Amino acid sequence: MGRSRYTITENDKPHFFTCTVLEWLPVFTRPETVDILLDSWRYQRAQGLQLYGYVILENHLHFIAQAERLDQCVTGFKSYTARQIIDYLEGKGAKQILERLQFAKRAHKRDRKYQFWQEGSHAELILNDDMMREKLEYIHHNPVKRGYVEKAEHWRYSSAPNYFSGGGLMEIDRWN
Repeated sequence: MGRSRYTITENDKPHFFTCTVLEWLPVFTRPETVDILLDSWRYQRAQGLQLYGYVILENHLHFIAQAERLDQCVTGFKSYTARQIIDYLEGKGAKQILERLQFAKRAHKRDRKYQFWQEGSHAELILNDDMMREKLEYIHHNPVKRGYVEKAEHWRYSSAPNYFSGGGLMEIDRWN
């Protein structure tokens, strides 16, 4: 079946998510693909999604969000971004990445040529303020732990600047 054991248990409460590109392919090294993610979140925020934090690395992302129908928001996010990124990759002639996305596609996905995201979103309910702080710290320090930057707020594709320096590529819903 391949479905994740993680589920959205309470739609109206914040959840921590991890979304991974199929085969951990490094697609988010291109600013245009990251912009697709950010634009999707901007749109969803205008529709009621609360986005508390995020980080985008070269092949996966983490975020904390809450919405009245969070399951539909995440499904919509993954579906929209997959379609837009695949269209972008096709337009750029990114043959090797597209071949990998086609080869690794789950056999039961007969309605599409490619699969972009790994199945599941690894949703984890945020139970309290301590857990929220822990998850935000994890998100923001992920690029530091990988050695990409020395300070979390220096990672461009993260909400860390929103928390540490008041900047950021997009607005978020700051947690306390």
